[in-house]
Amino acid sequence: MRTALRFGLLAVAVCAAGARADDKPAKPPEGFTNLFDGKSLEGWKPTGKADVWAAENGLIVCKGGGGGYLLTEKEYGDFEFRCEYRWEKKGGNSGVALRTPEKGDPAYAGMEIQLIDDEGWPGKLADYQHTGSIYDVQPAKPAKNKPIGEWNAVKIVCKGRKVTVEQNGVELVNANLDDYKAKQEKNHPGLAREKGHVGFQSYNVRVEFRNVWIKELK
Repeated sequence: MRTALRFGLLAVAVCAAGARADDKPAKPPEGFTNLFDGKSLEGWKPTGKADVWAAENGLIVCKGGGGGYLLTEKEYGDFEFRCEYRWEKKGGNSGVALRTPEKGDPAYAGMEIQLIDDEGWPGKLADYQHTGSIYDVQPAKPAKNKPIGEWNAVKIVCKGRKVTVEQNGVELVNANLDDYKAKQEKNHPGLAREKGHVGFQSYNVRVEFRNVWIKELK
């Protein structure tokens, strides 16, 4: 009985150690800047309740809804942005804000790339609400989401009027913003912006981010 107990405790310890190792941040690729120091939210500013956002165990954590967006203090124009995210449980919804001003809804005043639990969302999603979509602008191709609790990798490139989005190595969006001038004039003035803040959305369930990197493009 004691032997079985020892083996059980050992298995738990190994699993826990494995989880911690998986959470360790990687080094940014050459040319990229790490936007998160792993210990604090220095360089970031929330637009909603600040206590929703935290730096925990080397991760940027959104504990739930009410936090608005967590935006970089610095503005970016042309860039390649990378990060990884994972949901705590099913039904998660978040997003990546691009070229957004501090005031206003980034999905309209700037741009928002949708991140959502496509499979676990309780209601029906519009085509532009799926993961990788430029929210309310260009729908994404079907995403290949990892199971809940596993990390998904995102790469977003903004270069002039072109925006591309990849998730887990699969291209979901390849957009020319000039194709959406009607939307820009109607309710998406942010499509015309050349630079702005980058950040994450607080919406509902806990979501964690790591390896948050950016490379400014010339």
